[in-house]
Amino acid sequence: MGWRCGIIGLPNAGKSTIFNALTAAQAEVAAYPFCTVSPNTGVVPVPDARLQVLGELLKPERLTPTTIEFVDVAGLIAGASQGEGLGNRFLADIRDTDLLVHVVRCFDSPTCPHPLGSLDPVRDVEVVETELFLADLEVLGRQMTKLEKRARSGDKAAARSLASLAKAEAALNRGQWVRDLPLSAAEWEDLAPVALLTVKPYLFVANLSEEEFRGGAAYRALQELAEARGVPLVPILGDLEAELMELPEAERREFLESLGLKEPGVRRLIAESYRLLNLVTFYTIVGPEVRAWTVPAGTPAPKAAGRVHSDMERGFIKAEVMRYEDLVRLGSPARVREAGLLMVEGRDHVVQDGEILQFRFQRPG
Repeated sequence: MGWRCGIIGLPNAGKSTIFNALTAAQAEVAAYPFCTVSPNTGVVPVPDARLQVLGELLKPERLTPTTIEFVDVAGLIAGASQGEGLGNRFLADIRDTDLLVHVVRCFDSPTCPHPLGSLDPVRDVEVVETELFLADLEVLGRQMTKLEKRARSGDKAAARSLASLAKAEAALNRGQWVRDLPLSAAEWEDLAPVALLTVKPYLFVANLSEEEFRGGAAYRALQELAEARGVPLVPILGDLEAELMELPEAERREFLESLGLKEPGVRRLIAESYRLLNLVTFYTIVGPEVRAWTVPAGTPAPKAAGRVHSDMERGFIKAEVMRYEDLVRLGSPARVREAGLLMVEGRDHVVQDGEILQFRFQRPG
């Protein structure tokens, strides 16, 4: 089980540049539309200060962070939902993601022309979102046609599902993201098989030049839109940060500080993606390795054990639980145990962020 973030936006918005800054993967970057034909995929470690502290405290041979996968797909243009450009292929690529990262161009460049002829972040956002809405309406229409036939024959479950899909259709027609609808758990369950793009968590990345970062009108316009919509916005100096990946960390940090930045924008993007996915991190200490694992908030202990290995979930007996704060304060797992702070939890235990877990399970016979 992993978490995939789809990087979307207009052609020449700088998606591949942001992807390279995230992953140091050197995806092709070119000043023409659709240079990204096949999706580029990179697995990115999640910055984790607690894991570093555990490494300093326990001195393991291996320190393994949790990760998120980023997928850079082809640029989206007006008409993509009807197959324009690489539309159908693009939309298929992002339906299998858990979160949408919308890269919005906030820079001018004579060598990289804007596909719509001028710099206007708000218009660009509307173009991309319109195509997402139209694509979802098409998928909903096909599914509703199938359900209508079953509902007319007296299928009550189909009639209920049809009503749920109709609410989603109405929201899209008035320009509302389906994820913002106040639906019941049953209605969300009805929508789950449809794999709508507009139910996914969503954030903006402002791809900035240094000049725009220092107070440009395009960036301000995108900030105002993001604030009005309640959508997180992460500013990234895309070209600069991609270049900085080639420098030693100390030089990279010094350069960013000269711009008034505490950390690279890509680190904030990773952290914000993680937050929007509503994930929590737990840790395991096994032999020479301290490792971070990621599960959705609210995950019971057996499911978390299955994240480590499927046998652990099937044969789950109990989980021994330490709090990160107790381990750091006392200095070792043995001292946590001696202090009576090691908890033994059963199948109903819900994993909390920062817990250190040891799973006891029966191996399959």
